[in-house]
Amino acid sequence: MSIDLNADLGEGFGRWRLTDDEALLSVVTSANVACGFHAGDAVTMRRVCSLAAERGVRIGAQVSYRDLAGFGRRAMDVPPDELAAEVAYQIGALEVFARAAGARVAYVKPHGALYHRVVRDEEQAAAVVEGVLLAGARLPLLGLPGSLLHRLAGEAGLPVVTEAFGDRAYAADGTLVPRGRDGAVLHDPAEVVRRSVSMALTGTVTSHSGRPVAVRARSLCLHGDTPGSVELARRVRAGLEEAGVRVEPFA
Repeated sequence: MSIDLNADLGEGFGRWRLTDDEALLSVVTSANVACGFHAGDAVTMRRVCSLAAERGVRIGAQVSYRDLAGFGRRAMDVPPDELAAEVAYQIGALEVFARAAGARVAYVKPHGALYHRVVRDEEQAAAVVEGVLLAGARLPLLGLPGSLLHRLAGEAGLPVVTEAFGDRAYAADGTLVPRGRDGAVLHDPAEVVRRSVSMALTGTVTSHSGRPVAVRARSLCLHGDTPGSVELARRVRAGLEEAGVRVEPFA
């Protein structure tokens, strides 16, 4: 049994840095790199790609709405043709730096409001798929199991990779509890480790309401902007390996 560990990295801008990229890249197997629309800039993208390539960590394009002020977590209504172009633009920008580091962009993951929108919004999900195709590579799309994004990606011939979250609370329908609600983000390391191991071994997790939810996933996400994220990631990886789960990239 194996699982991938991914984290959101490169989430800074200019002199401001949010994530401890170098430390997290010593733990995770896949890096979701901000491509400049919710966070990140050219220098940051280049640095993270170089560090990831040195460590054999797969590089993923974390695409989002154009929302630096809101960190990509605000709902936006973007015309589908515009969104498709912006997704392709972000992938292309990251690919330049990935190639310069001797690697390639290996997958795509939407961020924040876009991630949640494409679970149920067919128009926005189709635009993301179109953007990936426009970028010229048949890249896997990382997202929630059962999402419209995955259905449309599969219909377009793109690989899909299911994802779960060790540090987020789940609703009974398998979606994530909105961040504005109490308990949406989990901070107790022991609980995060326990839930992560459970999801890897059994494909289930206890929802916010106490009901079990199926979350069969090939990749497990830990948020890089959570306080203490590096130590938490180390504990999750150690817990998985102690339970007999191989931690390795999906791409």
